[in-house]
Amino acid sequence: MSATNLGQPTVDIFAATIAAAVGSWHLVGAGNKDAVDGAAVDAMRASLRTAEFGGIVVIGEGEKDQAPMLFNGEMIGQGRPLEWDIAVDPIDGTALAAEGVPGAVSVMAAASRGGMMAAPEVFYMQKIVAGPAGRDLLDLDYSPEKNMQLLAEALGKPLAQLNVAVIDKNRNRDLIERVQKLGANWVRFAEGDVAMAVAAAVGDVGVDMLLGIGGNPEGVVTACAVQALGGFMQGRLMPLSPDEMSNALDAGYDVEKKFELDELASGERFIFVLTGITDGLLAKGIVDHGDAMMLQSLVLDSEFGEARLLEVRIPRVG
Repeated sequence: MSATNLGQPTVDIFAATIAAAVGSWHLVGAGNKDAVDGAAVDAMRASLRTAEFGGIVVIGEGEKDQAPMLFNGEMIGQGRPLEWDIAVDPIDGTALAAEGVPGAVSVMAAASRGGMMAAPEVFYMQKIVAGPAGRDLLDLDYSPEKNMQLLAEALGKPLAQLNVAVIDKNRNRDLIERVQKLGANWVRFAEGDVAMAVAAAVGDVGVDMLLGIGGNPEGVVTACAVQALGGFMQGRLMPLSPDEMSNALDAGYDVEKKFELDELASGERFIFVLTGITDGLLAKGIVDHGDAMMLQSLVLDSEFGEARLLEVRIPRVG
């Protein structure tokens, strides 16, 4: 399927992630996180100016005084009916892109208006993500050991072959030790929360499950992809500092609540596009031929019912 057959708003979302990847490419490997992220934001912003759908950025690049566009509450679509919640992450894995190492992607997601859970006061979320085999089986309230044992049995594989992704942060140290003690294979990663979680929902790409505390905004972006894939996900807001806890309680959040997938992202249609910047599990990174760049994008749209991996050639101008 070509990009022109995707329909709106998928084609505009696809184009925006391509623009972000291409626009940041000249800074990939240069060692400057802020610069490479800024270039991606600017390119995605420019692409979305011509979007032919109406939406509101629910998960963006920050507050209005920190970004001229793509901030939380920004409207897309030049006056068109606001039918979509939008989440943008021009680069998921900015440190990876800055160093030019695998795992950096550009991501954008959409759900029906009002469908995305937004809790900007809380930066982190405890998550469990798996493919369709995890539905009606796994539970965030179970111990990690029980969830791993249940999924291994459902997938028909020994625990030693169960691949469990946990982001390599101090907040997850105990969990990582428990994964290893049980005998499962810890899939180690330091950045790229969205891509690794979506890989767990896709299955057959080297990750069977994602566990642990990662980004809260990234969790909601992931939920759109999991919905489109028919996978399993639950999450719980996880304030990690006294100030964050105070802000969460002041905003009225129940920090003990376990959010089901339909609470993280709801509606009749879900769109998720991931474009590779550097090589990853879900898409190859940019290949620069000098006169043109080759890119790969994973496109999920619940209206189509299956994942599509598209390849695009972008000629250089001048």
